Amino acid sequence: MPTRASAMLAAATVAALLATTTATATAAEAHHGPKLKGQRVGYFTQWGADSSAKRVQESGQAGKLTVVNYAFGNVSADGTCFETDEAGQGDAHNDYRRAFPAAESVDGRADSADQRLKGHFNQLRKLKAKNPQLRTVISLGGWSWSKYFSDAAATEESRRRFVSSCIDLYIKGNLPVLAGSPEGGTGAAAGVFDGIDLDWEYPGGGGDAGNVVRPEDGRNFTLLVQEFRRQLDRLSGRKGPHYLLTAAVAANETVAARLELPELARSMDWLNLMTYDLHGPWEGKGPANHHANLYADPTDPEPRRRSADGAVEYYVRHGLPAAKTVLGVPFYAHGWTGVPAGDRGGLYQPATGTTADRSYKEVDALPGKVYVDRDHGASWKYDGTDFYSYDTAEVLTQKARYARWNDLGGVMVWSLDGDDARGGAVAALDRGLQRG
Repeated sequence: MPTRASAMLAAATVAALLATTTATATAAEAHHGPKLKGQRVGYFTQWGADSSAKRVQESGQAGKLTVVNYAFGNVSADGTCFETDEAGQGDAHNDYRRAFPAAESVDGRADSADQRLKGHFNQLRKLKAKNPQLRTVISLGGWSWSKYFSDAAATEESRRRFVSSCIDLYIKGNLPVLAGSPEGGTGAAAGVFDGIDLDWEYPGGGGDAGNVVRPEDGRNFTLLVQEFRRQLDRLSGRKGPHYLLTAAVAANETVAARLELPELARSMDWLNLMTYDLHGPWEGKGPANHHANLYADPTDPEPRRRSADGAVEYYVRHGLPAAKTVLGVPFYAHGWTGVPAGDRGGLYQPATGTTADRSYKEVDALPGKVYVDRDHGASWKYDGTDFYSYDTAEVLTQKARYARWNDLGGVMVWSLDGDDARGGAVAALDRGLQRG
């Protein structure tokens, strides 16, 4: 179907482009490899049962991606990046200490006992070696590990110290040696990560309970980003690589309003819009609704009628160039149970409760009828009682086309381990980004 972006979005795109400098070198420009249209950013979870660099390679995902964001690195109470195996605080074991056997390794070679770099970090290094267009980025924070971002960003000195610690740990690769093991040491992970993604959820509040929050977080976030850009550029020098600097940002306009978008755009390569979780299990009695619809539905009983397109329009209208706007898509479903059919397969009907979230591959295998609303870029599965809101392959392709036709920076996925073994969801995005 033709693009449905509003005239306001088109006008805002032109205005933002005139007001903001052009993006610095992109991943595609910096590396040789297959010519891919648009950024294709996939989050790789540290903890996922199916989080495997070998799976990313063998499923065909790797050849269709430009960036893998590794989630997550934590922020300490004293405002630094760090690695630990303390429960709930870090997972150095999976990050760089776990020995991979040959059967689980990207290149079929087992880690040796005395190797300084093991774990996912080493597997990501091998994944990049097989896919020259691919860059890897460490993502800091996330929902659970954003507690101390506000402290890290609070003063000039705290920002300088925080940024320096993150670059030292993840870009220079100076990993701590824990419990006398061989893993870690100076430069052990050098060359693994090509940049930093800031997933502060959220400046000014709205994130997890117990997060430190300040009224000035929005301004301090801008200053933190500028400090990251300064130190990364200083490390690059005149002839070194361009280090990526990105962020994951909320689709919620109340949260987005705290961000100084024109200033952020001048320092960042792009922003990943988390255009999902528009509805979910926090609405325990429903109504069953879309959690990532592309366009607003005028029959939606929810007064705000949120949509991915609405979030994109907001960001572009407030100073983020379309070329630095990356559309987020979910590889998972939110669900409700005890949902009557109504006249639209359970859509907008009340519920008795919620189901467990399901991955793309899990929902695909469940019984029930799949409904696709092409007018609003949404889909769901309904079996007579359970309603799952998720993106089918068709809707993923539609969203990728939307990104391309509206000159957005590309698409972002949360998260790669939700895809099926054939990489079908990533392939659906690839079709939308490549074809007319």
